[in-house]
Amino acid sequence: MFDHENTTDPTTPSPRSRLYDYVDVPEPARQEAARAEREFAALLGEFRRTAVLVPVGEGEAPLTADFGGVRWIYAFSDEGALARFAVARGEGAREWVYQRWLGARLLDAAVPAVGVPCGVALDCADGDEGMVFPPVRGVVPDGVAVDVDGGTGDVR
Repeated sequence: MFDHENTTDPTTPSPRSRLYDYVDVPEPARQEAARAEREFAALLGEFRRTAVLVPVGEGEAPLTADFGGVRWIYAFSDEGALARFAVARGEGAREWVYQRWLGARLLDAAVPAVGVPCGVALDCADGDEGMVFPPVRGVVPDGVAVDVDGGTGDVR
């Protein structure tokens, strides 16, 4: 649906802003959102600089799972986190082969190589202590971010 201004041609839609332009967000909520963005940016920076454990399967391919239309590469901060994941899957007795990768390598090289929307799930068996790095602008390269229009580079 389009809003029409008083124009001579009522079939020509007037440009509209995004919905959030119409919402009056209280200042405390704005401050909280800005704080959360800063915290996520700090966590993302730390992840990018840190070597994590990536369990691998056949052909040295990272272990992944599909959830919510996104493929997630599993990564773990240490062997204890990987062990908790293995036990949660009922596979604690088997041997787990893994590699150490920098978080930056996962986000900048592995995610684009997957070929479908992909992110990284860190310590996913640890509840609130776990973290996801979704396939969005600022986390993964723009060319594979789901919130960027590939043709124009505009945020969706």
